[in-house]
Amino acid sequence: MVMHKVDSHMEAGGAPDQKIIQGMGRLVGDSLKEGIFLDGAGLHRSAQRVRLRFGAGECAVTQGPLLGERELVASMAMIKVASMEAAIGVAQRLAAALAEPELEIEIGPVVEAWDLGMMPKPEGLTSTRYLLLRKAGPGSEAGTAPRPEVAAEVARVSEELRQAGVLLSAQSLAPSASGARLARAPKGKRTWTDGPFTESKEMIAGFSVLGLGSLAEAKAWAERYADILDGNEVDVRLMVEGVGLLA
Repeated sequence: MVMHKVDSHMEAGGAPDQKIIQGMGRLVGDSLKEGIFLDGAGLHRSAQRVRLRFGAGECAVTQGPLLGERELVASMAMIKVASMEAAIGVAQRLAAALAEPELEIEIGPVVEAWDLGMMPKPEGLTSTRYLLLRKAGPGSEAGTAPRPEVAAEVARVSEELRQAGVLLSAQSLAPSASGARLARAPKGKRTWTDGPFTESKEMIAGFSVLGLGSLAEAKAWAERYADILDGNEVDVRLMVEGVGLLA
């Protein structure tokens, strides 16, 4: 998975430059033809997002705009519901299933083609795609396997959400020790840093799921991606196949 981070232009509500839209379109189109691009999406600025913190039996809700804090991601889920309130409800169900003493989930609406002026918004649209970003903790960074009863409960809740047409996809990431980060450097030389990453305060702006043979190949693709964005920080992370939200 290749993830790029927000920048000040995005956070100010500015529309992406047409050169970026066109460049990304070419890169994704070429990657689809090569059979290596599997999935991807971008998020709206943090003013439209919500951060949920679970602990001591309570859920604290913070409305955007948000400041970058614990932004290292352990897993994510794409859902489709009628409102942010409904998305919060889904996140609360998943958090209850995960049963962690402390847990943070960020929820952001997905940027659709009509948001970029690429097509008209479909008439009668009653649902929105949201991305749930579950933040990393000591357990996920250590690669600790979930207890069997937790895995079973998450699988049960996930299947219910899939059957209801709410859960569209879910991905888990391996510990950041297996990843790499391309530093933010507008119009300059970027440098790679190998994981693990003790923390990240750069919020996720979008992601691409790729099927490649090695980290080196993913880093090469990410460099092309970063060149189009002109400076944003980019992370490359190994995904855990068939694990969903639990890694």
